[in-house]
Formats: sequence, structure tokens, C-alpha cells
Amino acid sequence: MKKMLFVFNPHSGKGLIRQHLLEILDIFTKDGYEVTVHPTQAKNDAYEKVCSRCEDFDSIVCSGGDGTLNETIKALMKFEKRIPLGYIPSGTMNDFASSIGIPKDMPSAASVVVKGEPISVDIGSFNDKYFTYIAAFGAFTDVSYETPQQMKNMFGSLAYIMEGMKRLNTAKSYHVKVINGDETIEDDFIFGMTSNSTSVGGFKGLSGTEVKLDDGVFEVVLIKTPKNLAEFQQTINAFLRREIDSKYFVSFKAKQVEFHSEDDLPWTLDGEYGGNCRNVVIKNNCRAIDIFTPHMGGLEAVLYSGGTSETE
Repeated sequence: MKKMLFVFNPHSGKGLIRQHLLEILDIFTKDGYEVTVHPTQAKNDAYEKVCSRCEDFDSIVCSGGDGTLNETIKALMKFEKRIPLGYIPSGTMNDFASSIGIPKDMPSAASVVVKGEPISVDIGSFNDKYFTYIAAFGAFTDVSYETPQQMKNMFGSLAYIMEGMKRLNTAKSYHVKVINGDETIEDDFIFGMTSNSTSVGGFKGLSGTEVKLDDGVFEVVLIKTPKNLAEFQQTINAFLRREIDSKYFVSFKAKQVEFHSEDDLPWTLDGEYGGNCRNVVIKNNCRAIDIFTPHMGGLEAVLYSGGTSETE
């Protein structure tokens, strides 16, 4: 029999996986899998379980939010053996799942593992860490991991907006030198992100319109510090309209990018706390992970469909 390790976070989102667990396991078993199930017990438990057991299995499946997915992928990146990954999203935002077309319905996402095909996607290196789809600093980057779980369960994506509004008046400016190959950009910024996703914080288009998840480059977007209240409002308006080519933003693509600051930059990696760092090197690991998607025809079919599934 094929062997599968299924790791899930029982508290992610509203804990809805408890309502679908038997159906999910039935889908895997009927496809010929012998399933080993592990509900995570604490932070980094998914990472430690996959690290210790992944080479014993033909496929790994994780269920949870972006944090659980990040832990699982970090573990898989440690091994030369390529083991295909299945993902059943159950978090509040699930940006990466949205980008590659994995449906929100949990049994449908489980069916993707047995009926879909794996595609290869880029994974980021952040100094000695890994991230799946976004590394960001500055304003609002602590919203995802400081928003209480109870608020996420009650209000969903609105919880992030409510928590983020509290930080509008306290957004700090950071003087940052950004190095992209032979180009150096030095300015004051309130926010910066390096991403590989069509969806960020539940919003489409914040990283541009020509995003490919397997092209070996990241999309970098920096928001300049507004000089006055009028410019601040114009920046917010441009941000909400996804006008990242406006004068209030700096945007480009990069295989590798460096960030240097005299002050500590608060970073988040896939919605989890990434530490305060003054010097960061971000690299793109091209097509480093194989992950199941519902679209036959590879990643081009996913992107052509807009990164969503009819089963959502």
C-alpha cells in the first residue's frame, strides 16, 4: 500500500476539520493509502513530526492555516528526496492555497490529493529560514500572529482588518537599503514584502498582475513613508486600488534581494513571526517543492484560471 503521513492542526480556523476528518480519511483510504494521522500539539509540532518521519512515506498531507503549511514545507526542504505534498486549507486566509487553486471545501481539497497532479513551486530562503509565499516587514506585519484566535474564528478575514486598523496611527518608518543585483535603492519605507503569491492577506493583485509561482523570481513591493496626511491618504487609496506602479511604491522582480537597516526590522514569514533583523538576504529556490493541485495541465492551467477552483 501507498503510505501517507497526514498532519493537521485541530485548532486552525474554526476547527472545522473535526467535522470532516472521517470523510477525508475515507477519501485517502479508498485511493489505496495507509494513513498515519498526527494532530499537532503545539507550535513547530508539524515541522518536527515531518522531519522525523517524512522519508517513511510516499506523500505528506498537512491541514491548517499558512503557519502549518510553512512548518511542513520547511521540514520537506531539509531532505533531498522529493516527497509530494498535499494541502487541505483550514485557516482564516489561506493565501497560498488560493494562489494555486486548492478549494476551500475540505473534502474537495482532499480529493485533489488523490485526483490532482503535483506541480513544482518556488520556495523562499530568508537567511537560514524558509518561507512559502511571503516575507514582509513594517506596518501590519504583526496583525496575523497577534490577532487573537477567537477573533479569527468569529470574524474571519474581518478580524485582520479590525486588528490592522489599530496600527494605522502608529505605523513606524524604517530607513532601508535594498539591493537587487547591481541596483541599490535607499529610502524610508513603512512596509515591504517579497512574495510569490497571487493573494496576500486575502487581497488579489497586491503583488502585481503577472505572478508566476515557478519562474524563479519573487515580486517585491515597498511602500514609501508618506510625508504628510494627504500623501498618507493617497498612499492608502493607491494600496486599496492595487496601483503598485504609483509614485508611492517601489516594485520589481528579483531572484535574490537584500535588506539592510540600522534599526531592527520586524519580519513576518507566511503570517508567523520571523524575528527582528537588520540584515536579510532573501533567495528564490526555483521549483523546490511538489504540491498537488486540481488543475490538469500544470501551473499554467492554475494561473490561467485565476488561481481558484470551481469547487470553492
